Amino acid sequence: MQLRDKLPKALLRFSTAGSVDDGKSTFIGRLLYDTGNIYDDHVAALKAKAEKSGDKKLPLALVTDGLRAEREQGITIDVAYRYFSTTKRRFILADSPGHEQYTRNMATAASTADLTIVLVDAKNGVLPQTKRHAFVAALLGVPRLLVAVNKMDLVDCQESRFDELVEEFGAFAAKLGVKDVRFVPVIATDGDNIVRPSDRMPWYEGETVLGYLEDIYIAGDTNQVDFRFPVQWVIRHRDQFRGYAGTVQSGSLRVGEELVALPSQLTAQVTSILKRGTEEVSECTAGDAVAISLSREIDIARGSMLVRPNNIPKVTDRFQAMIIWCGEEPFIPGSKVVIRHTTQEIKAEISDIQYGIDIHDLHRKAKTHLDLNDIARVSVLCQSNLFVDPYQRNRSTGNFIVVDPISNKTIAAGMILDRDSIELDKPKAPGVLHEAKSLVSLAEKKAKWKVPAITVWFTGLSGSGKSTIAQALEAEIFHRGGVVLRLDGDTLRSGLNSDLSFSDRDRSENIRRTAEIARMLNASGVLVACSLISPLKEHRVSARNIIGEGSFIEVYVKAPLEVCEARDPHGLYARAKRGEIKEFTGVSSAYEAPDMAEVVLETEKVSVEQSVSRLLALIDSKA
Repeated sequence: MQLRDKLPKALLRFSTAGSVDDGKSTFIGRLLYDTGNIYDDHVAALKAKAEKSGDKKLPLALVTDGLRAEREQGITIDVAYRYFSTTKRRFILADSPGHEQYTRNMATAASTADLTIVLVDAKNGVLPQTKRHAFVAALLGVPRLLVAVNKMDLVDCQESRFDELVEEFGAFAAKLGVKDVRFVPVIATDGDNIVRPSDRMPWYEGETVLGYLEDIYIAGDTNQVDFRFPVQWVIRHRDQFRGYAGTVQSGSLRVGEELVALPSQLTAQVTSILKRGTEEVSECTAGDAVAISLSREIDIARGSMLVRPNNIPKVTDRFQAMIIWCGEEPFIPGSKVVIRHTTQEIKAEISDIQYGIDIHDLHRKAKTHLDLNDIARVSVLCQSNLFVDPYQRNRSTGNFIVVDPISNKTIAAGMILDRDSIELDKPKAPGVLHEAKSLVSLAEKKAKWKVPAITVWFTGLSGSGKSTIAQALEAEIFHRGGVVLRLDGDTLRSGLNSDLSFSDRDRSENIRRTAEIARMLNASGVLVACSLISPLKEHRVSARNIIGEGSFIEVYVKAPLEVCEARDPHGLYARAKRGEIKEFTGVSSAYEAPDMAEVVLETEKVSVEQSVSRLLALIDSKA
């Protein structure tokens, strides 16, 4: 058996992921074997090993387990890359480790993948490491997941078990934002549904793994809009030629176009594009290694970037990022590091950890330091400017690695975020324009943000639990992927409504302003949680009328006065009884309990979690 020597043009890069012993190496070995992409001498060696061990089946896991330690332990440690082809396509696959301690290797494999195949053991189900790998793949911008439910023979090829795992993983994947998730039931040891359809699972009518890999369309994944050319080195040939060599990271370029050089922001026209040293071409696209010459000599060196005048990246020395900590030693905020981004290498400091990610439920958690494989959002402060794009827009210019300045070891991989990124206040080059943003409809926002654009209005005495429940609701909706904004009465009175007293007239104005803000946010597709005492019925009716009957949920957070007093951490009730606070609701000012609230939460009897669960059910019914 010989490897095919004619390679089709189309190339697909994919990686594998999953927990230990889910069968990744065997799965890859079977895929290579059944497509005729293992050399004859390698097959002979596998057969000899099988005969020696008395096993009738080929040890296909050894196809990618190339290290001696891997073969001895029966596990994958390093990333194993294999190049193979079929009549339809070329492939580069990366078989990554399943052990938690090698998550950084998995991240390396997924960083350039067009898709990731996630292996799930049909018997053991979706494990924490399965979720970790799926989350890392999504974090790294992998646009699609193929979930191979392996070892179906261990569950008697039951369709019901496959459906259970599809539902379980699908619910988790819905939080990740991956645009395409497919499921295939397989038996890697025998090859069922990998290259050929399975006779043991006639209930499955979908495509095989190879069928999916060969037919999936990926051309639309490449960023062809933003031309980014980090300069790797300057080529000089006596006085006759001066060019700038590197790899086109995204977009395309033609001879004659105008470019801006960063950081100098000087402009020039492209006079020639050379490939393979001397081959002159009229254009180049993402992935091409080229040398570009310009119409005039300007200040350009390694680390500079050539871009179009009307489409420039952010020029900044600080940004927000998600990082995967790969260092053996814990990371403490404020440590000095080196950032490598495209062709730049600069000193930097990761100044703080905003939050970590709990891989089990994707919730935020407080972190004072980072251990191996931790994933966290951090702030990065660089010694000089970088030219960056958000990772979700441009993987090439949105990624970076963090290096220990003493050992020179890679200690983290990072993805630059769009939200809260900070640009330096730099003058724009002549002719530089901001890129126009397309209008987005309310229907599109609702579909993407996954929550109805309504206002949840919490009312109740001070200390009843309004803010606590509103905060918990906000967190739950956020972690679901929804867009939510919380308006708190105390915060509003310290800012927007600081000019208002607690008279009936000013209370009415306080409610009116808050309701108008909520209405505008609802019109923009945002769910709003308002937490105000709002003691008078007429004021709440006014808020309902401003926002709209169909968009208003009144929540009465009910608790006896003595319970509210006992909960009061600031002693406001005691101060009000001593006369130090005038017109305090419940003491010197009346509270009119709602008689038309959609929800009543008696916080003396129900927990915060139960309260939020009730509210979510009502909110979901309005979606």
